[in-house]
Amino acid sequence: MSLNVDIAIVGAGPTGLCLAKSLADSGLSILLIERASEASLSNPAFDGRQIALSHDSARLMQELSLWEHINPHDISQLRNARVFNGSSLLSLDIDHRFINQNELGYLVANHLIRKAAYDVATASKSIQLKTEAQIASIITGTHDVKVTLTSGEVIQTKLLVGADSRFSETRRAMGIAADMHDFGKTMMVCEIEHDLAHQHTAWEWFDYGQTLALLPMNGLKSSVVITLPPREISSLICMPEADFNHEISERFKHRLGAMRLASTRHAYPLVTVFAKRLINQRFALVGDAAVGMHPVTAHGFNFGLKGITTLSAEIKAAQVAGKDIADYSLLLRYEKAHRRHTKPLFLATHAIAKLYNNYGMPARLLRIGAIQLASRITPFRHAIAGLIA
Repeated sequence: MSLNVDIAIVGAGPTGLCLAKSLADSGLSILLIERASEASLSNPAFDGRQIALSHDSARLMQELSLWEHINPHDISQLRNARVFNGSSLLSLDIDHRFINQNELGYLVANHLIRKAAYDVATASKSIQLKTEAQIASIITGTHDVKVTLTSGEVIQTKLLVGADSRFSETRRAMGIAADMHDFGKTMMVCEIEHDLAHQHTAWEWFDYGQTLALLPMNGLKSSVVITLPPREISSLICMPEADFNHEISERFKHRLGAMRLASTRHAYPLVTVFAKRLINQRFALVGDAAVGMHPVTAHGFNFGLKGITTLSAEIKAAQVAGKDIADYSLLLRYEKAHRRHTKPLFLATHAIAKLYNNYGMPARLLRIGAIQLASRITPFRHAIAGLIA
């Protein structure tokens, strides 16, 4: 059995689904290949993660009709941000007024974005979804790509896109290496209720021995992220709820009063990825398969949306002009543009993460000096606000 399509996308996560939706009105036939079940895509489970969305990302989600599929109560304002170092009360403050907006951005739960993306993509007649499917082999040729599934089915496509996570098997199958850094840490994420108002301000707290983040949700509620060695995270995950509430309040120094667990707890390894190539013959990488960011800047999904905007614009322009939608020069323009958009912040984020996870005395002094200096340079804070938004 064989199937012919114009574009095959491996991975029906939010980025893959959004790419498919962005191309739905182009006259091209699109197939999404996903190893998970359709039930898990149509009704994704809560996974603990809150996604910080820039204004550009919010606008694109509105254009793709995702925004209207999310309850407004589940969209939280991210008005300001504060960066703390150690036990000091001094912070680097990033204000929404630096960008002349009412907020720096928005926060939406990852599973709600996944659900909205699934709903809008599957409503399009030009998009097919093949679930519980695994790839056995990929053969690229001058005019097409042949993808053979483990079921024996063969898919012939003009363009293959890998959108299957930062641990992308498709990237490896296409012979593309990646710079991958394992920080040896694990992140625990969950939702917390607290006594004091967060004023819709996000915190990034580089303490000694741990990194804490707080993402403000509507009401007296926040998503918290704790980064620790895996063994310590396992202890927190298994801790009885009453003990966990006391522990989490202590870790945040009671700055928002008593804290109480309001969701299940979830853990993720802290690994970043930057593919050495974003393209190959009739092939492109998008989302975390291309660039898997450190969460400290909360730009992962924003970069994913930026990449699909760039790639889909190139594809649609070629389609209108009657040109090959997988022409190598087209893919090369996408690669150069996406590298330009992502590489500087990726490298800067790594430098920050390494500095603030170094607990030696020279690094401690440098950390303190960096916060003090940055907090006094208004143009620098304006620039950071622009990156977030």
